[in-house]
Parts: sequence; structure tokens; C-alpha cells
Amino acid sequence: MNVLGLIPARGGSKGIPRKNLAALAGRPLIAYSCEAARRSKRLTRVIVSTDDPEIAATAGDLGIEVPFVRPSDISGDTTPMVVVMRHAVEACAADGWGADAVVLLQPTSPLRRAEHIDRAVDVLGETGAETVVSVVRVPHQFEPGSLLVQDEEGRLKPVAEGPLVLRRQDKPALFARNGPAVLAVRTELLLEDKLYGDVVRALEMSASESLDVDDPEDLALAEYWLAQRPWETGDR
Repeated sequence: MNVLGLIPARGGSKGIPRKNLAALAGRPLIAYSCEAARRSKRLTRVIVSTDDPEIAATAGDLGIEVPFVRPSDISGDTTPMVVVMRHAVEACAADGWGADAVVLLQPTSPLRRAEHIDRAVDVLGETGAETVVSVVRVPHQFEPGSLLVQDEEGRLKPVAEGPLVLRRQDKPALFARNGPAVLAVRTELLLEDKLYGDVVRALEMSASESLDVDDPEDLALAEYWLAQRPWETGDR
């Protein structure tokens, strides 16, 4: 199975100017996704899709291919990711290289590792899923059975119908997409302009691994977590 690893990295950003090149533990943010992709054993080919010459040059220095310049009309902050992914697949196909599946690796997930990528591809192949998406478990205190709302007189009532569920072990496990840090999708679904098919499987990641960098506070938190994993801050 030919699996394309796609790192989307446009030049614009609102929360952090030039976010994909923002410094994180002495390296540009995009470097962590590039390194995880390079170390993956399941990706057949890895490319960066960007409209920005500096990002393209940085990706090249990090050993990642930049085979095209992303057109400006699909480089805005409102462009759906499925459009960016489909463009990359079609651009590669036009050069004679076809992908059976695409793994999206957003640079804003610097704590995602190669083993997460490889596991997502394995789950895609082993289960016949159309999509595998990385998720993080929702803390039990935020599950519907624990949520309360105030009425007009300030009295607390359960949001969900029925009695409050107090014991953690009695609460159902809930998950939230974590960026996503990893999204593996079969190409035939992507070419229908869909990221999620009828059969979707989960790749569970821890809360720290799931950090999605959106603002300067997230960068500081990522730096903290990287300090706990010093082997992640250099080119190993």
C-alpha cells in the first residue's frame, strides 16, 4: 500500500504569526512533524504542502520533499483541509505517483511521534476502516453524566436526563479529536471530498501527546512537555 504522509503548512496564521516556523525548544514548530514523518516505517512518501518559500526551504533542510507550490486560492484560513489533501493527491498522481491512503500530519501537533503514525496506518490496514483519527479521552468530570446547569433560581440540575453518575467507573468512555494529530484516510474516500467514511477507527493518544498549538500559551506548554522528553528536542 502506497501511503502518502502530508504535512500542510501555509504561511499565514492568526494566533501566532508565522506559526509553522515559530521557535519551539530551539527548532521550528514544523520540524517535529517532519522528524516524526521521516522516522515512520509505514509512510511510503512524505511531502509538505505550502504556499510559502521560507517554509518550503525549511522543509527541504529537514529532509522533506516539497514537490509543488500550493496555489493561493487554497491557502486561506477558511480552506477546508479536504481540499488541501485532495490537491496534494492529484498533484502527485499527475507526476505519476499514486497514493492508496493519505496520512495528515498537522505541524501544530509537535508531540505526536512516529509510532502514532505507524499505528494509524496499521489500524487502517488491519481493520478495513476508511478513516483512522487520533483522539484523546475526555476527562471523566466533563462527561455528560457529570455536567450540571443552573436553573432560573440558581439551583443545579443535571444536564443529562436521569440521576447523576458519581462513580468514575460507571461513566462511559468519551473521546475527542485532538487536532487531529494523525488522520489516516483512504484515497478513494478523499477523492469524494470526504475525510470520514462510514467506518472510522480511533487512535488513542494521551493528553500531553494531544497538545494542539494554537496560541503562545500552547507553545510554552509544548516546551514544557518537550523538556520532559529531552530526546525529542534534537535531531536523533
